[in-house]
Amino acid sequence: MKSDLICLGAIAGSFGVKGEVRLKSFCADPASIGDYGPLITEDGTRSFTVKVTRPVAGGFAARLGGIASKEQADAMRGTRLYAPRDALPALPDDEFYHADLIGLEVVDTGGAALGHVRAVMNHGSGDLLELFQPGRSSTILLPFTREAVPTVDLAQGRIVADPPEGLL
Repeated sequence: MKSDLICLGAIAGSFGVKGEVRLKSFCADPASIGDYGPLITEDGTRSFTVKVTRPVAGGFAARLGGIASKEQADAMRGTRLYAPRDALPALPDDEFYHADLIGLEVVDTGGAALGHVRAVMNHGSGDLLELFQPGRSSTILLPFTREAVPTVDLAQGRIVADPPEGLL
């Protein structure tokens, strides 16, 4: 069962001396991270309004509700911020939230198991699915393109892949 929370960003530390944080956004429009209402911590114990103040190297400077000092901002380092799934917009049929892909079984076009999605990465040239295969010491990076991944079936919890020649 997928979580009802989607990670939208992470706090990289403080920014300046007046309580701002350096915020890394995982949103398609990174500056929109504050538009999804109050964001909560993974355990649900804290909630913050987010006001992006300006872009900075590696993300944004932002003010979090209830954080007023550099020390409080420093204490937030590493905290991930989440929004309820229903606060996010619905996606077209051919787009997916990364959180929905993680954990899915991956099979080839013949139905043979290739592994499970461990992570979704993007290093600048497109998304990659990191596949974990039991019994292997390393993972495989599968391009998340229509050619390599013709079918994503969230209802069945699986991905059908046609890996490029030589990948496996």
